[in-house]
Amino acid sequence: MADAAAKKPKSGILNLVVDYGPIAVFFAVYRYFAPADHASLGEVAAVIRATGAFMLAAVIALAVSKWKLGKISPMLWLSTALIVVFGTMTIFFQDKTWIQIKPTVIYLLFGISLLIGVARGKPLLRTLLQAAFEGLDDAGWMILSRNWGLFFLALAGLNEALRHTLSFGDWIAAKLWLFLPLTFLFTFAHIPMLLRHGLAQEAEKDVLTDPPHE
Repeated sequence: MADAAAKKPKSGILNLVVDYGPIAVFFAVYRYFAPADHASLGEVAAVIRATGAFMLAAVIALAVSKWKLGKISPMLWLSTALIVVFGTMTIFFQDKTWIQIKPTVIYLLFGISLLIGVARGKPLLRTLLQAAFEGLDDAGWMILSRNWGLFFLALAGLNEALRHTLSFGDWIAAKLWLFLPLTFLFTFAHIPMLLRHGLAQEAEKDVLTDPPHE
């Protein structure tokens, strides 16, 4: 009981803000600075400003997670590191082609790493997301890692197709209105599998051990 009391309280809303707040900041800053005439140079400048705001927001989210939630998940550490590293490269190069290829590089990096881990019998997602999916069994982690690996490769292919067929401004819009919804749908589609492979038992155990509220 003492250990449970010592833990920081969980906050679903705060977790959402930490995870997706920096993305919202990026698109808000981009929309504010994007030129009305969709001039290519102006749109690149808007992305550079948005990237700087994105990096700052990501670091703030990291600090908020430690302050309010009492921990920083491995996934948050990794995502923040990638944001800072690739964001710095974006600001340095200030090149439209690099801005559009960057997501492909990241998707391929994640996809190939996850599939190599699955081939070696080591689901890498367990290291990054174990705290979020406590109770998930080995088979569940393997399925999750395999599916996300394939999904990242699909996103890399989709990004390449869109950057060759859309204008720069429309490609930016697709990152918000296509890639994010696809990621949410793909995440929620795994809920039945997660429940079959241990999350249902973990949730039931949490309910049974949680003290009644007065």
